[in-house]
Amino acid sequence: QERLVESGGGLVQPGDSLRLSCAASGRTLHNVPMGWFRQAPGKEPVFVAVISWSGTTIYYAPSVKGRFTISRDNAKNTVYLQMNSLKPEDTAVYYCAADPDGEWNQWGDYSYRGQGTQVTVSS
Repeated sequence: QERLVESGGGLVQPGDSLRLSCAASGRTLHNVPMGWFRQAPGKEPVFVAVISWSGTTIYYAPSVKGRFTISRDNAKNTVYLQMNSLKPEDTAVYYCAADPDGEWNQWGDYSYRGQGTQVTVSS
């Protein structure tokens, strides 16, 4: 059964860094695009970044471009999100998602989603 498990969230100060990990299991997740979304309190999940199976195609939301880096290790079935220069507005629950059947930046188009990991940026 396909499953996504996020880890690496926490409480950090503005300007700090965090690296999130998403471990994927299940046969159908080995060769699909994988993305990160985030959801602030009271809001819908929004796109953060996505990476193709080969890693050659990557897209970022404008709000994180230049600060966040998405990568994947297919041998470990794991996707990462390196987050640098964190800001209070980055505070959210971060979700990993896999296998979009439509637009890569649309939460509703992803077939598999994790349970999320909380990231809080506060002084």
